[in-house]
Amino acid sequence: MLFLLASSCRFNPDIQYEGADYLQGVWRQDSIPMQDALLQYTLHELKFTCDSIYATMHVTSKAKNIADSCYNEGQWTEYAKGIYVVRGDSLLVDGLYTKADWRQKISGCYRIGQYLPRFKIVRYTADSLILENRYDQRPLLLRKTADITCVPKKRWE
Repeated sequence: MLFLLASSCRFNPDIQYEGADYLQGVWRQDSIPMQDALLQYTLHELKFTCDSIYATMHVTSKAKNIADSCYNEGQWTEYAKGIYVVRGDSLLVDGLYTKADWRQKISGCYRIGQYLPRFKIVRYTADSLILENRYDQRPLLLRKTADITCVPKKRWE
């Protein structure tokens, strides 16, 4: 019995893990193919720091499919944060939609609740990253705009 207790896993969710070294930094999507022909599209900015991800999504919509008070002339920004893991060629995120200050969003305009994107890592270099959304197969062509060195600390500080 003592052996089982001594050898059991210990889980400390308050401390970050190192994450994927090649992802550390800020990645920005400047455009998507044929974006002018789309009724709605989202440009992403992803910040990877250790095993945490912060997503800023700039949405443009030509179709008014949300409440008038939220539509904002077809331009708005959504935020999410979470923890990611890389498995093979997959980038899996488990997170929540947040307000601009990265605090959990439980009501208001746009998306709320869980942020659970699944990406295929198509290709990466030191300054570019191509992800493919597993749900709609749209590529995210990202360029690195800043480097970040992982220094594990208490989560969400």
